[in-house]
Amino acid sequence: MLPSPTAIPAFKDNYIWAMRQGDRCVVVDPGDAAPVEQFLKQNGLRLTSILVTHDHPDHVGGIPALLKERDIPVYGPARETIPGMTHPLVEGDTIQPAGVDMNLTVMEVPGHTLGHIAFHEAGLGWLFCGDTLFAGGCGRLFEGTPEQMHDSLQRLASLPAKTLVFCTHEYTLANLTFAAAVTPDDDAVIERLETVRQAREAGQITLPSTLEEETRSNPFLRAHEPALKRACEARESGASASDMQCFATLRRWKDNF
Repeated sequence: MLPSPTAIPAFKDNYIWAMRQGDRCVVVDPGDAAPVEQFLKQNGLRLTSILVTHDHPDHVGGIPALLKERDIPVYGPARETIPGMTHPLVEGDTIQPAGVDMNLTVMEVPGHTLGHIAFHEAGLGWLFCGDTLFAGGCGRLFEGTPEQMHDSLQRLASLPAKTLVFCTHEYTLANLTFAAAVTPDDDAVIERLETVRQAREAGQITLPSTLEEETRSNPFLRAHEPALKRACEARESGASASDMQCFATLRRWKDNF
């Protein structure tokens, strides 16, 4: 039986992704140990390894408690300080996390943080992208530059269209509300916004999305499109000069939306 991703809610809007296979479980970005321990107990699972995309507290805060009585590998970005990290990873590394049948390729995707990585499972069509790419949006630029984030997002967007996007926050409704403000006449954005609004009103998770969906309605992956350039030029003079300038304007716009 192949591993199956399950979202463990944490904090206000985080998701800790859990891949379970048999009685084994791997988690991604465990910012809080308590919901992970509860999930393990309720499902009769044993934690066999931890994957980390970046060093923000809401992604790593639960690691010390999870390791207190466990000797398991922790895979994370080599360029960042991760609690208990045993396997520092760089671009192009491939790993088979202890406990599940997955072959993950590491992609360095700086922007949100300088050392941020993503995990791509090509065979299963899964992408664990942390806070780089969100459903309908992207992460804030806490450490990196617009150029870095734009390049990182374009790399992710170049993966197969059917790739499932497992990001780590329930930001979809807010992101698509912004997208609709940028291009109010875009049918793909408006239709997705309504679908997401209905899902959230019903208390449903909006993830995973697909890269096909993101390239169609996520403005941060569409900075090359004329409609986005026109909207950004109206916002900031010079924004239409290049795809990167359009992206940078979008990110500043969203920061103050």
